[in-house]
Amino acid sequence: MEEKGRRLAVVTGASSGIGLELAKIAAREGYDLVIAADEPEIDAAAEMLRTTGAVVSAMQVDLSTKDAALRYARFVADTGRPVDILLANAGTGLGGGFLDQDLDRALHVVATNVVGTLALIHAIGNGMRARGQGRILITGSIAGFIPGTYQAVYNGTKAFLNSLSFALRRELKDTGITVTCLMPGATDTRFFERAGMLDTEVGRAEKDDPAEVAETGFRAMMDGEGDVVSGWKNKLQSALANVTPAGMLAEQHARMAAPGDAEE
Repeated sequence: MEEKGRRLAVVTGASSGIGLELAKIAAREGYDLVIAADEPEIDAAAEMLRTTGAVVSAMQVDLSTKDAALRYARFVADTGRPVDILLANAGTGLGGGFLDQDLDRALHVVATNVVGTLALIHAIGNGMRARGQGRILITGSIAGFIPGTYQAVYNGTKAFLNSLSFALRRELKDTGITVTCLMPGATDTRFFERAGMLDTEVGRAEKDDPAEVAETGFRAMMDGEGDVVSGWKNKLQSALANVTPAGMLAEQHARMAAPGDAEE
């Protein structure tokens, strides 16, 4: 049962990492939750989040297709409550040279990061627009500023999301809806394990704390900011990316993401 006065947050990719930390913050800030992830750990995450006093509904779903995203949107709608904030965080990656990658896995990255995200934002965003209020946080990445040698597909999807966020924010100006893009750098999550990148320089490097990244993004969203890069090193890297030739950026990224090049 809904606790009087509590609002509703929808969080994807919420079984671990940045998504789970976003869900924790939302619960702490007085939101009930509808969470999703593509792995069974989402149920354990829901149980943990309920200890905060939040009402939590969870769905294990692979948000890589329009149909799956819309099925999840219906699951959200079945709560009978309007969505106050949408934290569109689900995403995946894949390392290695593009021509060496399994094509189905590469297409799954595009489908998850782009297709599923678009479908979910479209469904829930239309509900927000009809009410004239809501906040959307899209997890992009500073990777979207950099040609991703040995992560070409992933970086391309994040470039798409970064651009989408800015455009959608402008389209929804004066509607009562804000759109914020969170652009983290390398973060201490399961991303590099799942992407098969533990043998790379970036895979073994020290990474940002997902709790701090999530806090940065959540605060930016609540303040109505258009975008936020988490961490001063990432801010510097994104600033340099804007003035560095693309070929040089691609060469730099190759050194970080080349398979098997991590120093022992």
